[in-house]
Amino acid sequence: MESPQPGSRGAEALKHISPGSSISVAYHPSFGPHDDLLLLELDEKLVQDVLHGRAVLRGQPDEDAVLCTRSKTYAMKFVGTSNSVLLVPPANHSEFYEIPQKSDSNNDEEKVVASVIKVVTGSMELIEAAPRLDKLKSLLSEKPYNFEECDMQSLEENQESRIGLYTWNDLIENIQASDEELRSGLQALSALEINGYWRLVDVSYMDMILGMLLKNSVLNDWSLDALNEDEVVSTLESDGFPVVLARHCLHVYGKKVNECLHSGVWKLDEKRVCIHFAREILKGGKRKLESFMDEWRQKIPEGMQPTFDLVEGEVLTERIGVETWVHAFSVASLPSTPAERFSILFRERPKWEWKDLQPYIRDLNVPGLSSEGLLLKYTRRTQPSPDIEPIFSAR
Repeated sequence: MESPQPGSRGAEALKHISPGSSISVAYHPSFGPHDDLLLLELDEKLVQDVLHGRAVLRGQPDEDAVLCTRSKTYAMKFVGTSNSVLLVPPANHSEFYEIPQKSDSNNDEEKVVASVIKVVTGSMELIEAAPRLDKLKSLLSEKPYNFEECDMQSLEENQESRIGLYTWNDLIENIQASDEELRSGLQALSALEINGYWRLVDVSYMDMILGMLLKNSVLNDWSLDALNEDEVVSTLESDGFPVVLARHCLHVYGKKVNECLHSGVWKLDEKRVCIHFAREILKGGKRKLESFMDEWRQKIPEGMQPTFDLVEGEVLTERIGVETWVHAFSVASLPSTPAERFSILFRERPKWEWKDLQPYIRDLNVPGLSSEGLLLKYTRRTQPSPDIEPIFSAR
């Protein structure tokens, strides 16, 4: 390595120090605690994101900050060190500008010195974390879109009507998640953008739109496996539904027949439609299994087969005497934080069989921790013999 050059100052003076050599260290005139300066330790793969402005800190004043890249979220943790770490600023940094000192032996030669402005007691460490999306549903639920808002222009005309509505910029200010994770969260909630605001659609209103689509499919002899998007949207618009919501109905309950061709042909998704009607039936409370299945079959469109595996993670069964009852218990209503999720699950049931528990934890996303790891951390497994299914209870 090169030795520090005469006249080198600040952090530049440290770049070329060879092993065994030394350099003068002095307190900078601005030496102090400088609590606004923190060291951040980065994995090599994150350096370019930070240096090129592709990373941002997110969080409200009452929240622990997270660092987000375009696709991932990282929790920030302060890690102390027992060593003395000295922070030396660049010599040309205007905020810490200092007049060069002259060497005693040669008045024309600047002294090689590193001026320390702060003694660092630790650094911030990044740990990949799951996006914190529970708040997203809470915000969007403040003002769901309903049939009374058919006049879409009212949002622009009435400032007061915008209270409880959130634009994309509002969401990235409030939600601790990367842009990609936030978009995935919006898609999972079946949210859509209306007049620049991201909205959930009222369940009753979506029920009206789907019901009208199914009625029109019978009247017009439409195949539910080959719905023409333009024809469906035009017909629903003539029935009084906004175009954006008519198209949204296809996105929520269907999928494109051939995504690669960008065709306008849709197929209603059997599972999504069956779940919709199961939720509608059970919103009034518990039902006997036989009664539930009978009504479910009546509501499901012809050609679809309502089987109980379609509503995994949506309903639970329980034995009361000789009768089997079912009630709504949707995984979508549960928090995404593992500790909170398991707490609610064990309040619902003190003991779970694996076949019942698995649909309620498979969506948990904890970087670095598998499903088995989650079970070890939050549950106690009992299995009296190998031929008996294991039972999970709270740890």
